[in-house]
Amino acid sequence: MNWIPLRSIEDLEHVIYLSKEKPQVIFKHSTRCNISSVAKNRLERAGAGELQFHYLDLISYRPLSNSVAERFAVEHESPQILVIKDGKCIYNESHMGIDMDEIKDQLQLN
Repeated sequence: MNWIPLRSIEDLEHVIYLSKEKPQVIFKHSTRCNISSVAKNRLERAGAGELQFHYLDLISYRPLSNSVAERFAVEHESPQILVIKDGKCIYNESHMGIDMDEIKDQLQLN
């Protein structure tokens, strides 16, 4: 898995820009949460295929995490996956509901 760090509003704007050509995935991760670590490991084992995954350490970048929730009108959760397509969040899931096959199904990649 090639995680792309998400550390600033400029990075978030770039994700939105990229999503107009190709869906992007944001993974909001808490480095203090065991469930978040399990979800991250499950994603890494499954592999990203052609998808681009952006990694947001919400402990280090809490204001950015809040901006993501606000920008895409989703409730903040941790861990959390957001699939961004054409500048909009078309899918989000959290905790043990995070599943690579489900993400790919949402994008009709399976």
